[in-house]
Amino acid sequence: MIRVALSVALLLCSTSFVRAQSACTRAMLQTAADSYIAAQKSGDISKMALSEKVKYIENMSDTTKEKGLWNTALPIALSNSIYDVGRCKTFSELVVTQGKQYVIGTRLTVKDGKITEIDSLITKDSDWLFNANNYLKYSSADDWSILPVDDRVGRQQLIDAGNQYFDFVFLDKGVRPPWGTPCARLEGGAYTNEKNEYKDTCQIPAPLGSMFVTNRTFVVDEEMGAVNVFCRFGGSTGMPDSHLFRLVNGRYRWVHTLSVNLTGKPIELPKAPPKE
Repeated sequence: MIRVALSVALLLCSTSFVRAQSACTRAMLQTAADSYIAAQKSGDISKMALSEKVKYIENMSDTTKEKGLWNTALPIALSNSIYDVGRCKTFSELVVTQGKQYVIGTRLTVKDGKITEIDSLITKDSDWLFNANNYLKYSSADDWSILPVDDRVGRQQLIDAGNQYFDFVFLDKGVRPPWGTPCARLEGGAYTNEKNEYKDTCQIPAPLGSMFVTNRTFVVDEEMGAVNVFCRFGGSTGMPDSHLFRLVNGRYRWVHTLSVNLTGKPIELPKAPPKE
C-alpha cells in the first residue's frame, strides 16, 4: 500500500511539473520581450506585464524599478531576441545609435505570463571595443531566423559550445570548440569578417593566458540554434559580460559580445603566448 501511495504521489508531482512547464510557450516569451522593447522605446515601464514582485538588475548589481535605464526613452535602431521555453527566459539585444549610444543585452524571466526579473547589461562609449554604429551595421546583416530542424542541435550541446569557447580562449588550448566556416565575431563593435569571406572561422589564437570566466548562466533557444551566456571575466566580481552564440549544424556561425567596464580604466586582456 505504501509503495502504491508513493507511486501515485510521484505521478501527481510529475504531472504538476509537466503542467508548470507547459504553461511557458514561445508566444508568451515573445510577447514579454516585445513589451520590454516597447517599454524601452517609450521610457514607460508600465508597458510591461510585470509581476507584483520583480527583481531588477543592471550590470550585475541589484537596482530598483525607478533607477533602471528602462525608464529612459531610447530610439532603438535594431532589436533581436531569443526564447528559452525550457526555463521561461528571454534574451534581447538592443542597439541605440541616435543621441547617447548604447548596446544593451537584457534577460527577462517570465512566470505565468508575468515578468519576474529584468536583468540588463548596458554598454556605452567607455566599454570594451564599444561602437554602436558598427554593431548596428554588422548585426543587421546576420540571420537569426528559425533554423530548419535538421540544422539544430540539442540544449546541452549549445551550452557546451558556450563553455568550450571560454575554456579554449582563456584557459586550455586542448579544448576543441565547434568552430564553423564561415563565422563572424562581433565584439563590442569590432568585427572579424568585414569582407564576408567564407573561410573565416572566428577562431582566436589561444589561450590568452589564464583568466577565469565565472558565474556563467545560460539562455538557450534550440529553434534558433542560439545560446546566450552571462558571465564575469576574472572572478566573481570581474567584468560583466554577455556572449551570444548562433550555431548552425552544431558549428559557430555568429558570436556577439558585450562587456561592461566597471573600473573606468582601460581594459587590458592578457596577450597570447608565443607560438611553440
